[in-house]
Amino acid sequence: MADRFLQKGQVVVSHRGRASAEKRYTARHGRAGLEYPIVVLVNQYSASASEIVSGALQDHDRGWVFGQTTFGKGLVQTVYPLSENTGLALTTAKYYTPSERLIQRDYQNTSFFDYYYRKGNDSNNKQDVKMTDSGRTVYGGGGITPDEMFEIPKGNKLQAMMIRSYAFLNFTATWLAARDRKTITKEWAPDEGVVQEFRQFALKQNIPFTEAEFTENLDWIKQQIRREVFINVYNIEDSRKMSISSDPMVLKAIDALPKAKALLENAKKMIVQRMAPRRD
Repeated sequence: MADRFLQKGQVVVSHRGRASAEKRYTARHGRAGLEYPIVVLVNQYSASASEIVSGALQDHDRGWVFGQTTFGKGLVQTVYPLSENTGLALTTAKYYTPSERLIQRDYQNTSFFDYYYRKGNDSNNKQDVKMTDSGRTVYGGGGITPDEMFEIPKGNKLQAMMIRSYAFLNFTATWLAARDRKTITKEWAPDEGVVQEFRQFALKQNIPFTEAEFTENLDWIKQQIRREVFINVYNIEDSRKMSISSDPMVLKAIDALPKAKALLENAKKMIVQRMAPRRD
């Protein structure tokens, strides 16, 4: 994956351990001169291979990383066969980004639960400071820290109640039963009439809400109705494509494309300046 975006020969990742020499992996083919801006979306569940790719693009100033600090999983494990079809998975090395940032998050002095659910963890290890190709500061030892943070909006009480009561699933089944599905195109979106039908349906299902709460969540409600209709009329894949097109994180990432373009252009200038012969 990283080979599609980096230049031929650039380091993608390396690993080394206490008893193993460093091994580097480089881009074998490169991007063949394709220079387009890239915004890489990550969150706290981005782990392992996704951290290797996002870290490589960030270190080489090839992509603007956007979202949340990643999980921090960068261990190389060797499996030693044991008796009775069992084996021992032993950590033998750790992964490092091209700038030598450690990907793995510290899991000492914490419980298994806290490690996986990131409780009480400072994912930004300010002690492991490194530089990208153009000289930008990046940090290691706790996953990949984005160039731009984005906090995913949290759901509220009304949203939780509607999801728990399967309001959208049940409404859509009833609503579609009285309609010709062929009339619903991929450009379809719930109008005011559909919204009011859903509102009345939710009241009959004894889902408590005020007019202010319903109005506040109107955009979210429309999106959920449309998503459920697409699942029934088309398929889950089309529903996911629709959801992505209106996802707040994706929309913000699109807005960040000029930053990715500026990053790419600035990195080129910095590299050219470094390669230029000095004049004494």
